[in-house]
Amino acid sequence: MSQSKSKKRTRVRDTQLSHYLHPRWWGTWLVIGFIWLLAKLPMRVQWRTGVILGELAYRTLGSRKHITRVNIELCFPELSPAEREALVRKSFHSNGIGIMEIGLAWFRNPESLRHLTRVHGLEHVDAGLAEGKGILLLGGHYSTLDLGGSLVTMFIEADVMQRDHNNALMNAVMTRSREQRYGVALNSKDLRGLFRRLKQNRIVWYATDQDYGRKGIVFAPFFNVPAASITATARIAERSGCAVVPFSHFRREGEIGYDIYFHAPLTHFPSGDDLADATRVNQVIENEIRRCPDQYLWMHRRFKTRPSKDDPDLYRRKTT
Repeated sequence: MSQSKSKKRTRVRDTQLSHYLHPRWWGTWLVIGFIWLLAKLPMRVQWRTGVILGELAYRTLGSRKHITRVNIELCFPELSPAEREALVRKSFHSNGIGIMEIGLAWFRNPESLRHLTRVHGLEHVDAGLAEGKGILLLGGHYSTLDLGGSLVTMFIEADVMQRDHNNALMNAVMTRSREQRYGVALNSKDLRGLFRRLKQNRIVWYATDQDYGRKGIVFAPFFNVPAASITATARIAERSGCAVVPFSHFRREGEIGYDIYFHAPLTHFPSGDDLADATRVNQVIENEIRRCPDQYLWMHRRFKTRPSKDDPDLYRRKTT
């Protein structure tokens, strides 16, 4: 048992594609081939297909729709029930497009989309790098996650922290494609690698806006709802002295194209107060979400961990 756990801890990411020729991987290869083919479609066709895919998910994925409804009801109480449901549906459409964009991020040179991309606030990146201690790019889980990250690399040299895919072949393809765009694709738990890159005055993409359980968290408001919020962002900034630069990426409304936003590095951060620092990080991400509320990953149970273990589960379906 302990030997098995040790092997799991030391397992190395295998990105050599020739190691995945066994018939057990043929199904995954078919999926990857399909993603590659979709990436060849014109952008307008991809967006329309993504909306259809999102509508199908909206109509069939009841549990995910329930989670999305709960999140939007909690975060946008000022909206009417009809407005909230319209946002739920549009969120599924946006995430459907996001699935289509995975192929673009993995298999198309971002330079082919430069004419569709606008970047705002690059001077803030320059200011952060001038400090010489690296930049932590404070991102979020927007539906443009994969493609937005790929487009960012046209304007800056950056590394990325990623949660490895459970499917080893899919993870190999994802990691190889990302390392063609980024410098290094670090495992999300590789803090030693993160500090090493920051020490080299590198830019590292980092997202903190999901519920990771009770370890290393405080309950900070997110859309005025107490949310389990990790304190690691402040810890990393304190230990490395890096600049923390908020950024986001969204599709444009009404036209094919993308906007990337960089903001001024956070000042007086960390403050030494974990709750205040986590609240500030959440507020930064919340402000970006409000630009395009439908383009956020509302299907994630953001408020799964409650301040007290006796608090009711916000996602439990009500019985009549």
